[in-house]
Amino acid sequence: MPNLLKHEDSPYLQQHKDNPVHWYPWCDEAFELAKKHNKAIFISIGYSSCHWCHVMEHEVFENIEIATKLNEDFICIKIDKEERPDIDKFYQEVYMILNQGSGGWPTSIFSTPENKPFYAGTYIPTKSQEDMMGFGDLIDIISLKIAQNDKVLFDNAQDIQAYLQPSSRPTQAATLSDNIIRTFMNQCNHNFDISFGGFGQAPKFPQISTLKGLLDIYLLNKEDKALHMLTHTLDSMVQGGMYDLVQNGFCRYSTESTWLVPHFAKMSYDNALFIELFTLSYKATKNEKYLNIAKDTANFMIKFMSKNNLFYSASDADSDGVEGKYFVYDYEETLLFFQEHGFNEDDALEILSHLRITASGNFEGSSIVRFEQESRPEHYEKAIRLLDKIRQERDYPFIDKKIITSWNAMMIKSLFLLSNYDESFKKIAIEHMDAILEKLYKDKHLYHTSMIGLQAKTRAFLEDYAYMATSLIQAYQCSLDKTYLSLAQEMVDKALADFFQEGKWFFSRGEFITDADIFDSSYAGCVGVIVDALLSLGILVDQKYRDLAFMSLEYHSADLVKRPLRYPYLFNQAIRYIKEDRVIKGSEDFLQKVNSSFENLDYPFVQRYLSSENQAILCGTQSCYTNLDIKSNLEEELQKTL
Repeated sequence: MPNLLKHEDSPYLQQHKDNPVHWYPWCDEAFELAKKHNKAIFISIGYSSCHWCHVMEHEVFENIEIATKLNEDFICIKIDKEERPDIDKFYQEVYMILNQGSGGWPTSIFSTPENKPFYAGTYIPTKSQEDMMGFGDLIDIISLKIAQNDKVLFDNAQDIQAYLQPSSRPTQAATLSDNIIRTFMNQCNHNFDISFGGFGQAPKFPQISTLKGLLDIYLLNKEDKALHMLTHTLDSMVQGGMYDLVQNGFCRYSTESTWLVPHFAKMSYDNALFIELFTLSYKATKNEKYLNIAKDTANFMIKFMSKNNLFYSASDADSDGVEGKYFVYDYEETLLFFQEHGFNEDDALEILSHLRITASGNFEGSSIVRFEQESRPEHYEKAIRLLDKIRQERDYPFIDKKIITSWNAMMIKSLFLLSNYDESFKKIAIEHMDAILEKLYKDKHLYHTSMIGLQAKTRAFLEDYAYMATSLIQAYQCSLDKTYLSLAQEMVDKALADFFQEGKWFFSRGEFITDADIFDSSYAGCVGVIVDALLSLGILVDQKYRDLAFMSLEYHSADLVKRPLRYPYLFNQAIRYIKEDRVIKGSEDFLQKVNSSFENLDYPFVQRYLSSENQAILCGTQSCYTNLDIKSNLEEELQKTL
């Protein structure tokens, strides 16, 4: 049977269509053949911007000897984790059970002919090493044991099946109170990198939900330590490396502690969440640098990562098979280029020194652009333009052009938020919202992903409904167009019908029944996000949604109060529930006239609601506090209610 991936839409699967391995996509035919011919099943899960996925492809899946063995004795299935996150979540749980620790990508699963998993790994090298069996030796052993119907192997696979059930309800609930803020701050302090910001050791991930939690704590309590941890981290990240000073946009994570050497992939979700965080940080601090970073990142996404008002999913770290090649600079070549384009030698040497482009380099002999000073020197803008021009002569890294609903929703929400401070982004946000709804919301059904020009196939998961709902609510807050609010309610009602059961949320309930995440990984777990939407609808539409938010918080409260840093987005929603939302209700004319005052309110949990009543009013979740007019001091009136 030939490699069947050439028929698939996914760019990641298309990357593997020429492998000598006879790959199948996830399909019934593959599993039927495994049973019929008594062959083990090998399932490989990855995504297009995953560096180690590319390494394993080159070393293992392009190896003729290994491919021949796989084709003879295995049914091989390739999965794009971004296209089928439900399958990925299921097999990450398999990995956890088999290895007593979290997995990663590529994910390598071996199953019996009945598709009962018994072995799970991540990257597996071709040949055995001191502490790791090589792929060739591993498949020799597995194929032999399957042929012999090895009792131990099949019994173990059967035992594992018993663990692969959705988790049961927690045995107890805990009281949610302000004390959770102190626990969160203590855990942040313990993990904070006082030198370079961020949390934990390398590799360092941005942990945007944690930073947003610190921002809210500062706004609520004026706690300077929270603000310092936030701003020190932001200031460190934007010095270059993690943040691309030449073409803007953020990379996935830093491979070391100073944010200099990133994994060069750029993900839509990271950049969306950074736009939101920097915009909100500007609102709180009035630091223009933060607003400029937000706008530059948005413009990067619009220029490089979108088409037809739809955002792509990711760009790769590698160019021509070399990680970071597109992004780094050779000293001699750059110096010569600058001199050929208007710099004299002294000025060129000076500006290259400022930008840390040196003869010795800071990344494998080349240089990542870095600028660590507060004020920009003479010729800075010209130098950045020339560095951009150098890149334009290179091949841009591969872009995975999947359109993923939840990630587009994150970007659109951030654009609407940003438009409060730069009106030019409002039209762009509306156009992107219209495009994603037209593309992936069909006949009252939301879909998870598609390609431009192709039909969507996979129905949406909880995260798609959750992120779309919060994006639509932000669109309503920005535009006061009640169509957005009605659609948000529609999304949440559908999510409640399909994924909710007595306080518990499921990520998927179709072919795979998987629990929804409360912890934040690459981005916020969808339980926290759907609670966010419920709380907003609870103040804007109907109290019942707030009650459902409480059920969701209570369900996870025992873990949440002990380890809030593990669940920062859900922590934020718990604080929001405790402190309670406020809403300013009024006519469109009134709300527009007080908009600048509204945007400068410190309290982080305030909504606007377009009312048909002539009288504007400030309300809470249970009662209204005071009438308002255009002469009212919104900040003073709001503070009286807290």
